Amino acid sequence: MAEKWKKTALLVIDMQKDFVLPGAPLLVDGAAAILPNVIKAVEVARERGMLVVWIVREHDALGRDVELFRRHLYSEKGGPTVKGHEGAELVEGLEIHKGDYKLIKTRMSGFFATNLHSFLLTSGIDSLVVVGIQTPNCIRQTVFDAVALDYPSVSVIVDATAAKTPEVHDGEKKK
Repeated sequence: MAEKWKKTALLVIDMQKDFVLPGAPLLVDGAAAILPNVIKAVEVARERGMLVVWIVREHDALGRDVELFRRHLYSEKGGPTVKGHEGAELVEGLEIHKGDYKLIKTRMSGFFATNLHSFLLTSGIDSLVVVGIQTPNCIRQTVFDAVALDYPSVSVIVDATAAKTPEVHDGEKKK
């Protein structure tokens, strides 16, 4: 195994039922289409001996730990990606294996108010590969924070990341 792969982590962001499945409360329209590529990225990462980090949202049923602009989605009945509810689970085809790491976040960036940076440092990780959803929010914020934290190599697999529309994913302006 190449030494560089031991120092590289694959970050899989928000590939959860409440974001991916048809009719999901926070559906990202492009998510289902990238699922085969995300699965392949995880397979290749494992073959190379890379650390796989599952970054997921899990919230309090009342939404007390969610961003202010999303709190209206929560009530006594729950809301999206509530810890222990089916919508917070990874979509079919993705599963956490022994040796992987699951990180729970409550904001867009995987680094914001989490132990991700210290975990990666103590694991000897200096390079990141990012897949998942959603490009303008969670992907971008996590990548920006990784760059700000001086990770020397941060890559995004473009066909294993998605947004609400291809135009949003590609960052195109409407004409």
